[in-house]
Amino acid sequence: MSTPVISIAPVRLPAPDRAVDLELRISAPTTGSELPIILLSHGQGPSNHLSSLNGYAPLVNYWAAHGFVVIQPTHLSSRTLNLPPGDPEAPLYQRSRAEDMIRILDRLDEIEDVVPHLRGRLDRGKVAVAGHSMGGHTASLLLGARYTDPRSGEEVNLAEPRISAGVLLAAPGRGGDAVTEFVAENYPFFLSTDFSAMATPALVVAGDKDASTHLTVRGPEWHTDPYFLAPGRKALLTLFDAEHGLGGVSGYDVAETTDENVERVAAVRHLTWAYLRSALYPEDIAWQVACEKLAAAPDPLARVESK
Repeated sequence: MSTPVISIAPVRLPAPDRAVDLELRISAPTTGSELPIILLSHGQGPSNHLSSLNGYAPLVNYWAAHGFVVIQPTHLSSRTLNLPPGDPEAPLYQRSRAEDMIRILDRLDEIEDVVPHLRGRLDRGKVAVAGHSMGGHTASLLLGARYTDPRSGEEVNLAEPRISAGVLLAAPGRGGDAVTEFVAENYPFFLSTDFSAMATPALVVAGDKDASTHLTVRGPEWHTDPYFLAPGRKALLTLFDAEHGLGGVSGYDVAETTDENVERVAAVRHLTWAYLRSALYPEDIAWQVACEKLAAAPDPLARVESK
C-alpha cells in the first residue's frame, strides 16, 4: 500500500573540498519510522536535468511511497552545474561520485537537522545504493567493484560497509577488450573495471536490447557482467526488448528514452523495491512473491535468475 510522499530539494551540504557544495533531493513517505535508505546515483545523457537531483521520478516516487527514504545527489558530472574544464576527473568524475554517497552517510545528522521531518525516522542500519548507467558504475564501486586510476596507477577501492545491498540498472560491464576505442580514449578508467571483489548482495537489471554500441563491442550481455563476474549473492533481472532507458526509468515522458514502455517501468520499480525489501529485511518475502508473480504471468516482461 502506497503512502503520500514529501520531496525536498535542494538540501545543500557545504563541501569546501568539492568544486561546489553537494545538493540533494530527499524523498520520504509522510508517515512511518525506522525507514530504510536508498542512495540513488543518476546517469549521464543528453538531457540537462535528468542527470541531477531532478531525475528518476518514476523510481523515486514509487520507492518513497512504499517505505524508503530516497536521497539523490547532483554529482559533479551533471550538466546542470556547467563546471569549467580542467579537473582531471572530468567529465564523469568517477571517484567523486562514489565519494558523494559516502559523504551523505557521514552527514546524516546534518541532513536530519536541515529536514526536520526526517528527524529520528531513519534506520541507518538499512542502507542500499542504486544507480542507472554511469550511476550503476558508481553503485558498483560502493558495493566493492574496483578500477585502476589511469593517472596514478592506484587501485581505487571505495567499498562502503554501511551499504548492505544494491541495484545496478543498465550498469557498465568489464573493461579490457570489452570496451570500444572511444571509451578507451575518453574514459580510460573503464578499461580496468573489476568486479571480483564486489561481494555485497545486488540485483543487476539489464535490457536484452541494450547494445550500447558507443561503450562496448559485446552487445547487451556486457551489462550483465556485474552479475556473472561478481562473487556473493546476486540476482539478474533481464528485461525483454528493453534498451538503455529500461522503458523510461530516468523520467516521465523523456525524449531520450528509446524504448518507452509504461508496463516495463512499473515492473522495474516494483521488482527493485521488492528486492531491496527482502535484501535489507531477510524475513520479508516481497522478492519471492514478486518473482513468482513474474514467472506465472502469461506474457512475462522479464526473467530472473539468482546465484
